[in-house]
Amino acid sequence: MANDKIRVLVVDDHSILRGGLRTCLRTFGDMELVGEAANGEEAVRKAQALKPDVVLMDLKMPVMDGVEATRKIRECCPETQVVALTSYVEKELVPRALQAGAVGYLLKNVSSQELAAALRAAARGQSTLSPEATQVLVQASSDVRSMIEPLTPREEQVLALLVEGLTNLQIGQKLGITESTVKSHVSTIIAKMGVASRTEAVAIALKHGLVG
Repeated sequence: MANDKIRVLVVDDHSILRGGLRTCLRTFGDMELVGEAANGEEAVRKAQALKPDVVLMDLKMPVMDGVEATRKIRECCPETQVVALTSYVEKELVPRALQAGAVGYLLKNVSSQELAAALRAAARGQSTLSPEATQVLVQASSDVRSMIEPLTPREEQVLALLVEGLTNLQIGQKLGITESTVKSHVSTIIAKMGVASRTEAVAIALKHGLVG
Protein backbone atom coordinates (compact mmCIF):
# COMPACT_ATOMS: atom_id res chain seq x y z
CA MET A 1 0.00 0.00 0.00
CA ALA A 2 2.38 2.62 -1.29
CA ASN A 3 0.02 5.57 -0.66
CA ASP A 4 -1.00 4.29 2.79
CA LYS A 5 -4.58 3.88 1.58
CA ILE A 6 -6.24 0.52 1.10
CA ARG A 7 -7.02 0.28 -2.61
CA VAL A 8 -10.36 -1.49 -3.11
CA LEU A 9 -12.02 -2.96 -6.19
CA VAL A 10 -15.79 -3.44 -5.75
CA VAL A 11 -17.45 -6.27 -7.68
CA ASP A 12 -21.25 -6.66 -7.79
CA ASP A 13 -23.76 -7.06 -10.59
CA HIS A 14 -26.18 -4.58 -8.98
CA SER A 15 -25.28 -0.97 -9.74
CA ILE A 16 -27.28 0.33 -6.78
CA LEU A 17 -25.28 -1.82 -4.37
CA ARG A 18 -22.01 -0.73 -5.99
CA GLY A 19 -23.14 2.86 -5.50
CA GLY A 20 -23.82 2.23 -1.82
CA LEU A 21 -20.42 0.65 -1.33
CA ARG A 22 -18.82 3.55 -3.21
CA THR A 23 -20.42 6.01 -0.81
CA CYS A 24 -19.48 3.88 2.19
CA LEU A 25 -15.82 3.63 1.23
CA ARG A 26 -15.56 7.39 0.73
CA THR A 27 -16.39 7.94 4.40
CA PHE A 28 -13.16 6.23 5.46
CA GLY A 29 -9.96 8.21 5.02
CA ASP A 30 -7.78 5.11 4.72
CA MET A 31 -9.81 3.60 1.84
CA GLU A 32 -9.60 4.33 -1.88
CA LEU A 33 -12.04 2.94 -4.44
CA VAL A 34 -9.90 2.21 -7.49
CA GLY A 35 -12.48 0.46 -9.66
CA GLU A 36 -15.78 -1.37 -10.04
CA ALA A 37 -16.86 -4.47 -11.94
CA ALA A 38 -20.28 -5.94 -12.71
CA ASN A 39 -19.28 -9.59 -13.14
CA GLY A 40 -16.45 -11.97 -12.39
CA GLU A 41 -14.84 -11.80 -15.81
CA GLU A 42 -14.63 -8.02 -15.62
CA ALA A 43 -13.32 -8.31 -12.05
CA VAL A 44 -10.39 -10.47 -13.15
CA ARG A 45 -9.46 -8.03 -15.93
CA LYS A 46 -9.63 -5.03 -13.62
CA ALA A 47 -7.73 -6.78 -10.83
CA GLN A 48 -4.91 -7.50 -13.28
CA ALA A 49 -4.88 -3.90 -14.50
CA LEU A 50 -5.37 -2.07 -11.20
CA LYS A 51 -3.62 -4.40 -8.71
CA PRO A 52 -5.92 -3.47 -5.79
CA ASP A 53 -5.05 -4.39 -2.21
CA VAL A 54 -8.51 -5.89 -1.64
CA VAL A 55 -11.36 -7.01 -3.89
CA LEU A 56 -14.83 -6.87 -2.35
CA MET A 57 -16.48 -9.71 -4.23
CA ASP A 58 -20.11 -10.63 -4.76
CA LEU A 59 -20.46 -14.38 -5.30
CA LYS A 60 -23.56 -14.87 -7.45
CA MET A 61 -23.11 -12.97 -10.72
CA PRO A 62 -23.59 -13.55 -14.45
CA VAL A 63 -20.81 -14.36 -16.96
CA MET A 64 -18.45 -15.63 -14.22
CA ASP A 65 -19.41 -16.14 -10.60
CA GLY A 66 -17.48 -14.72 -7.68
CA VAL A 67 -15.95 -18.03 -6.61
CA GLU A 68 -14.28 -18.60 -9.98
CA ALA A 69 -13.27 -14.93 -10.18
CA THR A 70 -11.71 -15.19 -6.73
CA ARG A 71 -9.69 -18.24 -7.79
CA LYS A 72 -8.43 -16.52 -10.93
CA ILE A 73 -7.56 -13.28 -9.13
CA ARG A 74 -5.62 -15.13 -6.44
CA GLU A 75 -3.71 -16.98 -9.16
CA CYS A 76 -2.79 -13.93 -11.24
CA CYS A 77 -2.56 -11.34 -8.42
CA PRO A 78 -1.37 -13.19 -5.30
CA GLU A 79 -0.79 -9.91 -3.42
CA THR A 80 -4.48 -9.01 -3.81
CA GLN A 81 -6.80 -10.26 -1.08
CA VAL A 82 -10.47 -11.07 -1.69
CA VAL A 83 -13.35 -10.57 0.72
CA ALA A 84 -16.65 -12.20 -0.25
CA LEU A 85 -19.67 -9.96 0.35
CA THR A 86 -22.88 -11.83 -0.33
CA SER A 87 -26.52 -12.27 0.64
CA TYR A 88 -26.03 -16.04 0.82
CA VAL A 89 -24.55 -18.30 3.46
CA GLU A 90 -25.21 -21.68 1.82
CA LYS A 91 -23.25 -24.56 3.32
CA GLU A 92 -21.58 -25.34 -0.03
CA LEU A 93 -20.82 -21.71 -0.90
CA VAL A 94 -18.81 -20.79 2.19
CA PRO A 95 -16.09 -23.47 1.86
CA ARG A 96 -16.00 -23.02 -1.93
CA ALA A 97 -15.29 -19.30 -1.57
CA LEU A 98 -12.59 -19.90 1.04
CA GLN A 99 -11.03 -22.73 -0.94
CA ALA A 100 -10.87 -20.38 -3.94
CA GLY A 101 -8.78 -18.04 -1.84
CA ALA A 102 -11.14 -15.57 -0.18
CA VAL A 103 -9.70 -14.31 3.10
CA GLY A 104 -13.07 -13.08 4.38
CA TYR A 105 -16.77 -13.91 4.10
CA LEU A 106 -19.36 -11.28 5.03
CA LEU A 107 -23.09 -10.88 4.56
CA LYS A 108 -24.51 -7.78 2.92
CA ASN A 109 -26.28 -6.73 6.12
CA VAL A 110 -22.87 -5.96 7.66
CA SER A 111 -22.42 -2.47 9.12
CA SER A 112 -20.10 0.04 7.46
CA GLN A 113 -17.74 -0.13 10.44
CA GLU A 114 -17.64 -3.93 10.31
CA LEU A 115 -17.00 -3.79 6.57
CA ALA A 116 -14.14 -1.32 7.01
CA ALA A 117 -12.61 -3.47 9.75
CA ALA A 118 -12.78 -6.52 7.48
CA LEU A 119 -11.11 -4.65 4.61
CA ARG A 120 -8.33 -3.46 6.91
CA ALA A 121 -7.84 -7.00 8.20
CA ALA A 122 -7.77 -8.37 4.65
CA ALA A 123 -5.13 -5.83 3.63
CA ARG A 124 -2.99 -7.28 6.44
CA GLY A 125 -3.72 -10.82 5.22
CA GLN A 126 -6.03 -11.56 8.15
CA SER A 127 -9.39 -13.27 7.87
CA THR A 128 -12.84 -12.06 8.88
CA LEU A 129 -15.85 -14.39 8.80
CA SER A 130 -19.43 -13.52 9.58
CA PRO A 131 -20.91 -15.51 12.50
CA GLU A 132 -23.18 -17.27 10.01
CA ALA A 133 -20.24 -18.36 7.85
CA THR A 134 -18.34 -19.56 10.90
CA GLN A 135 -21.35 -21.60 11.97
CA VAL A 136 -21.51 -23.28 8.55
CA LEU A 137 -17.87 -24.33 8.88
CA VAL A 138 -18.37 -25.56 12.43
CA GLN A 139 -21.43 -27.62 11.50
CA ALA A 140 -19.44 -29.20 8.69
CA SER A 141 -16.74 -30.19 11.17
CA SER A 142 -18.82 -30.88 14.25
CA ASP A 143 -16.61 -33.40 16.02
CA VAL A 144 -13.40 -31.84 14.82
CA ARG A 145 -11.38 -32.80 17.90
CA SER A 146 -11.97 -36.49 17.31
CA MET A 147 -11.84 -36.19 13.52
CA ILE A 148 -8.52 -34.47 12.97
CA GLU A 149 -5.19 -36.17 13.03
CA PRO A 150 -3.17 -34.89 16.03
CA LEU A 151 -0.92 -31.93 15.31
CA THR A 152 2.73 -31.94 16.24
CA PRO A 153 3.91 -29.34 18.81
CA ARG A 154 5.38 -27.25 15.98
CA GLU A 155 2.13 -27.45 14.00
CA GLU A 156 0.24 -26.35 17.11
CA GLN A 157 2.57 -23.35 17.38
CA VAL A 158 1.97 -22.47 13.73
CA LEU A 159 -1.81 -22.83 14.12
CA ALA A 160 -1.77 -20.57 17.19
CA LEU A 161 0.06 -17.90 15.20
CA LEU A 162 -2.35 -18.30 12.29
CA VAL A 163 -5.15 -17.59 14.75
CA GLU A 164 -3.33 -14.42 15.75
CA GLY A 165 -3.48 -13.35 12.11
CA LEU A 166 0.23 -13.55 11.32
CA THR A 167 1.43 -14.08 7.76
CA ASN A 168 3.71 -16.97 6.80
CA LEU A 169 6.69 -14.59 6.78
CA GLN A 170 5.84 -13.26 10.26
CA ILE A 171 5.35 -16.78 11.61
CA GLY A 172 8.71 -17.83 10.22
CA GLN A 173 10.42 -14.84 11.82
CA LYS A 174 8.76 -15.53 15.16
CA LEU A 175 9.65 -19.23 15.17
CA GLY A 176 13.05 -18.90 13.54
CA ILE A 177 12.16 -21.00 10.50
CA THR A 178 11.94 -20.23 6.78
CA GLU A 179 8.78 -19.04 5.07
CA SER A 180 8.75 -22.19 2.91
CA THR A 181 8.85 -24.35 6.06
CA VAL A 182 5.88 -22.41 7.42
CA LYS A 183 3.99 -22.99 4.16
CA SER A 184 4.68 -26.71 4.51
CA HIS A 185 3.37 -26.72 8.10
CA VAL A 186 0.24 -24.79 7.06
CA SER A 187 -0.47 -27.28 4.26
CA THR A 188 -0.11 -30.17 6.71
CA ILE A 189 -2.39 -28.47 9.26
CA ILE A 190 -5.05 -27.92 6.60
CA ALA A 191 -4.83 -31.55 5.49
CA LYS A 192 -4.97 -32.91 9.05
CA MET A 193 -7.97 -30.74 9.93
CA GLY A 194 -9.78 -31.77 6.76
CA VAL A 195 -10.47 -28.18 5.71
CA ALA A 196 -9.94 -26.31 2.45
CA SER A 197 -8.06 -23.22 3.58
CA ARG A 198 -6.17 -21.54 6.41
CA THR A 199 -9.22 -19.33 7.01
CA GLU A 200 -11.35 -22.40 7.72
CA ALA A 201 -8.62 -23.82 9.96
CA VAL A 202 -8.55 -20.60 11.99
CA ALA A 203 -12.34 -20.46 12.32
CA ILE A 204 -12.57 -24.05 13.54
CA ALA A 205 -9.58 -23.69 15.85
CA LEU A 206 -11.21 -20.67 17.51
CA LYS A 207 -14.65 -22.28 17.80
CA HIS A 208 -13.34 -25.52 19.28
CA GLY A 209 -10.54 -24.10 21.42
CA LEU A 210 -7.82 -25.99 19.58
CA VAL A 211 -5.22 -23.41 20.56
CA GLY A 212 -4.40 -22.06 23.98
